[in-house]
Amino acid sequence: MSYKYLQILSSILFLFLLSCTQGMDQNMETNQNAPLSAIGEPIQIIMGGYGPSTTGFSLALKQVGDRLEARFGDQVEIKYVYNIMDLGYPASDILWLVENGLITIGYQSSSYMSAKVPELGIADLPFIFSNTEEAREAVDGAFGDMMAESLEAKMNYRILGFFENGFRHISNRVRPVSLPSDLSGLNIRVLPSEVHKRTFELLGAEPEIMDLTQVIARVKAGEIDAQENPFANTVTYGVHNFHKFHTETNHFYISRPIFAHQQSFDAWPKELQDEIRLAFNDAVVFQRDLHIQEEIDSETAIEEAGGSIIRISESEKQAFIDAVAPIYEEARSKYSQELLSLVGIE
Repeated sequence: MSYKYLQILSSILFLFLLSCTQGMDQNMETNQNAPLSAIGEPIQIIMGGYGPSTTGFSLALKQVGDRLEARFGDQVEIKYVYNIMDLGYPASDILWLVENGLITIGYQSSSYMSAKVPELGIADLPFIFSNTEEAREAVDGAFGDMMAESLEAKMNYRILGFFENGFRHISNRVRPVSLPSDLSGLNIRVLPSEVHKRTFELLGAEPEIMDLTQVIARVKAGEIDAQENPFANTVTYGVHNFHKFHTETNHFYISRPIFAHQQSFDAWPKELQDEIRLAFNDAVVFQRDLHIQEEIDSETAIEEAGGSIIRISESEKQAFIDAVAPIYEEARSKYSQELLSLVGIE
């Protein structure tokens, strides 16, 4: 599919969503206090993301949509744009598409929002969680509350929950990586986070911030040595077909906030708002369970593609932790102790 054709599709989607959303907002302004059954036209909800329809994130959106349709019938009209990258948008565009109401509900890794919401930088610090249970407890508690409040204060969102992107690992096309010294001289793609960039500088790599669309193209072209992602992402986007060496480092744990266009959500009848919140509570549990299995399946896919998974020892992991130690002192000068305590840094 040509780039020009993708641009045309993108423009059509933009105009279509714009006309739908404007009509929805105008209708809801006069009906926000009415029960859903009293509203003449169906409420349109467009849910979007940046992955194939088969991923846990997309399946979770579909679960929510199915639940809303089962509860409200033709009073709601649910549409999906599972992967905006298929329409020529970079993955980061999900942020402004929802902020401007062109897509109603979306998700994105919290790192993408740290430029607008600096408090989220603490979520990007390396090795702050020892395991998935510890990370989920923080996200479901005061740490997640802080992220939600900060996002709603600084972006045009209502936060509906947090999907799990999970722990991240390093893949590369050059050599096995078991120690920080093995990263020396490797250029590595990182998320749009200054904390992530600084982390890999301390590890001796040459980090470069880039959007997902860029990294996929550059990995295929052999223009980038390494990247870091959960195993599931590495396989979903085909990186395992180009990178042979995969090191299970668990260096970052990333959540993906789920966000709704604030004006649209606030204008909906309370019964719809409440059902959406309940639906996403269940969808988060569903997606998290799928994520665990996706990681297991992806390890198998990596090995079947000829890749190797390197399990580092405790002493090797400690070498990574020691190498990034300066970032915690830097964090103390940037974030309040109250914030740092939310992720266990005293």
